[in-house]
Amino acid sequence: MDLVIEDVKSGHEVVAGASLSAGTVVQRGRDSAHVPTPDEFLSMPGFVIRRLNQAYSAAWLRHVGSALTGPQFAVMLAVRKHPGVEQGSLAAAVALDRSTMVGVVKRLEARNLVTRVQPPEDGRKRLLHLTEEGARVVEEVNRKARELDAMLLEGMDEIAQSALWSRLNERADVWERLVSE
Repeated sequence: MDLVIEDVKSGHEVVAGASLSAGTVVQRGRDSAHVPTPDEFLSMPGFVIRRLNQAYSAAWLRHVGSALTGPQFAVMLAVRKHPGVEQGSLAAAVALDRSTMVGVVKRLEARNLVTRVQPPEDGRKRLLHLTEEGARVVEEVNRKARELDAMLLEGMDEIAQSALWSRLNERADVWERLVSE
């Protein structure tokens, strides 16, 4: 395969070995070519949601940081709102399955951000509470997450935002029913 070189100033292509000027871009075959997204992908829910999730995850790391993952943040925010909540009961409320919830809580407990208390009347239950450090971390992360939310919704008025949340939650309910039946 020939090495194609494009001089961005002149737009002329030259073959490898020719004299190069400043501003020359080197492209090797199709590796460097921009491949457009097929139009039909743009109406595939899974594709669009994957794009949104990838962009959101990258934005979360850039603007919120790595102090907490999304699931850890959801758990801690819910525990802040419902101190002493039973761990198993909280899983569905934060869109986690029970086994994932156990792992998330164990990691938060290992970092001294939450405590799990076993009530004497039921040894199977674990009641969750934020530690002092956990309360501080969730407050800081929540502030940054709300700033990210504002960036993500920039340009949308309250009516458009409300319509967006209504439609997305409606779809989430439908999709969850598909796997729960």
